[in-house]
Amino acid sequence: MNRFLVVVDMQNDFTYGALRNEEAIAVIPEVEKKIRGFDGTVVFTYDTHFENYMQTQEGKNLPVPHCIEGTDGWELAEPLEKLRSDNGYTCFKKHTFGSRSLAEYLAEENLKAPIDEIVFVGICTDICVISNALLTKAYLPEVRLVVDAACCAGVTVQSHHTALAAMRACQIEICNE
Repeated sequence: MNRFLVVVDMQNDFTYGALRNEEAIAVIPEVEKKIRGFDGTVVFTYDTHFENYMQTQEGKNLPVPHCIEGTDGWELAEPLEKLRSDNGYTCFKKHTFGSRSLAEYLAEENLKAPIDEIVFVGICTDICVISNALLTKAYLPEVRLVVDAACCAGVTVQSHHTALAAMRACQIEICNE
């Protein structure tokens, strides 16, 4: 089986840092277990901003500088960083909620060998997980997409559940809800 696990934005600023979130902290061990037990290719995304963050559309709408490339907040939360570095997993820096580079990579991989399943985990369910899952769905409408709800956290518990419902409506399977 040709499977991919996409680990979305499991970075320090979304867990213990500038946008600290207790639900995001709580899913770190679940995401670690998922990665360790995954039979397939694992890739990571990094929310990536720069010093001009406050002048961007996102900065104007969310005036909390976060995930500035090169800072501790931009790095993956431990122990995920150790897993990434020990295994040399592919990473995608993304400057928007959804990564076109990730979707294009998955589409290219699907041309080489048809993908059976792509699983998404990470944070924030209601912003970056949903954006990457829907973007991937647009590139690969016939590939089975799954979001593992137990390995995701939203900005709020309610927005997490709203995003899961929206993805389900778009024919993305939700497991472990």
